[in-house]
Amino acid sequence: VQLVESGGGLVQPGGSLRLSCAASGLTFSSYDMSWYRQAPGKERELVAGIISRGGRINYADSVKGRFTISRDNAKNMVYLQMNSLKPEDTALYYCNARWWSGLRWYDYWGQGTQVTVSS
Repeated sequence: VQLVESGGGLVQPGGSLRLSCAASGLTFSSYDMSWYRQAPGKERELVAGIISRGGRINYADSVKGRFTISRDNAKNMVYLQMNSLKPEDTALYYCNARWWSGLRWYDYWGQGTQVTVSS
């Protein structure tokens, strides 16, 4: 299984970025997909998640109304559209794929893409 994030970079406060995560080696449509982030000196936190069939979505309170998660099961892709970015959004953003087999969780992570919000 491979998850490859892209789309990070340096952006000014108030700007936008769109992160992408390309998944391979798994039955993508069966997996719940999420974006997490980790800032220096802080724990990794859930940013947004979308269940396997795209029906239920959840967001961290800190990004509600600014970020949008979406997925394309035909392309094995998950996206995070980030608008109105703030300096506190600066972090390494990770893509996560998770599936419950009925016996155990299968949990996979990408390498991360850096997002820096600074003027």
